[in-house]
Amino acid sequence: MKTIIITGPSGSGKTYLSNKLSKVFENSIVIKTDSYYRDNLFIRILSLFKFDIYDRPLSIKKNELMDTVDSINNKDKLIKFSHYNFNKKESTRSSKAINYKGKNQLIIIEGIFSHCLELNYKDSINIVCKDEKENCLRRRLRRDQLYRGRKSDEVYKKFNKSWYLFNHNIKEFINDYEVTTINTSDKKASKKLINKLKQIKKNN
Repeated sequence: MKTIIITGPSGSGKTYLSNKLSKVFENSIVIKTDSYYRDNLFIRILSLFKFDIYDRPLSIKKNELMDTVDSINNKDKLIKFSHYNFNKKESTRSSKAINYKGKNQLIIIEGIFSHCLELNYKDSINIVCKDEKENCLRRRLRRDQLYRGRKSDEVYKKFNKSWYLFNHNIKEFINDYEVTTINTSDKKASKKLINKLKQIKKNN
């Protein structure tokens, strides 16, 4: 099963693109790295001293995430997924039956940490979402205020730090692997990407 990596700074359209691709490529499986945030005592104490800890790879449960990916690649009947409640800062696990039928099926891993996992990125399709900083901030503000109960001043502070961290850390990934960069607001670029992915699937 082919894996698509979708990464990008906060508010760049990663979730929008992953949802769009999952509709085009039927029966695909979407894994959000945001769903694998840690909720233990260690990370909560650490967050008191480093407000940006949730924008660093240390904040996610990589082993659990990789267990989910491995189970899908092994075509296990029941797959354990993690879910994170941002308001309560609590993580839960649930099992889901997966249908492995369909030629269009893909694993889509999306999130600001999707390029920091123990994956073979030479074999995956790597996509980096980008947009103007102001546009990303506007989306982040809307999302965090509506769904994560954060105030605007907190969002501004977190966004600016996460923007810096992501753009600093993505450089090595772009240099080491084949990457497609896309502005998800550009409808022509999105259509071109989908056609490219369809051709790749056809050839495989």
